[in-house]
Amino acid sequence: MGFLLDTADLGEIRRCVAHYPLTGVTTNPSIIKKAGDVPFYEHLRAIRAVIGPERSLHAQVVADTAKDMLTAAHRILDEVDGGVFIKVPVTTEGLKTIKALKAEGVSVTATVVYDLMQAYLAIDAGADYIAPYCSRMLKLGKDYCADVAAMRAYIDRSRSAARILGASFHAMEQITNVIAAGAHDVTLSPAYLDEGVGASYVLDAVQKFSDDWYEGHGRMY
Repeated sequence: MGFLLDTADLGEIRRCVAHYPLTGVTTNPSIIKKAGDVPFYEHLRAIRAVIGPERSLHAQVVADTAKDMLTAAHRILDEVDGGVFIKVPVTTEGLKTIKALKAEGVSVTATVVYDLMQAYLAIDAGADYIAPYCSRMLKLGKDYCADVAAMRAYIDRSRSAARILGASFHAMEQITNVIAAGAHDVTLSPAYLDEGVGASYVLDAVQKFSDDWYEGHGRMY
C-alpha cells in the first residue's frame, strides 16, 4: 500500500513528508496551476529535492498527439531526472505514447482512466500505474469500487506488475472504499491526510489520556 501526495505546494510537501509515510508526489496541470505562476521544470526539481530519490514523482504531459507527448515527456526527463513517472492520458494517442515510453524503459502512470477498457489497454501497454478517477466515475453513474476490483482481478490474473493508483476523491469514504476494493495505492490531498488522523474524537481521546496522566503524576515522566 502506498500513499502519494496530490499537490505541488512545496510547503505542504515538506510538512507532509515530515509527518506521513508517503511514497511519492503526483502533479498535473491543474495542480501546478494552484501553485501559482511557477517555473514548471524548476518547480518539479524543487519537489524532487524535498521528496528525495526514494519517493516517486509523477508529472503529466500536455499534448494531443503521440509525437508531441513524447517530446513533452523527454523534456521532463531531461529537465528533472530520468526517474520521473510520466503521466499519460489513456486515449488512442496516449496508448501509443505509453508503448513508446515503455520501449525506452521510462516509468509511466496511465491517467484520466474512467472505464475498464481504458484500464485493460493501459495495463497491456505496460503502464506502471493505472489511475482511475474515482469521484468522476461516480458522477458518471459508475460503480468505481466494482471497476477497481475488476482492474485488480485483471492485473492479478495476467500477472502484470501494474499498480492501481486510486485518484480524484471528494470524500474520505471514497478513499477507504477504493483501498478495500483492491487499489494498490492512492493519491490524496494534504487535507485528506490530516483528516485521516485528525478527527475530533481521536484528538479528544488523546487529550483525555494526557489529562488523566498529569492528574495522577503531575509531570511528563
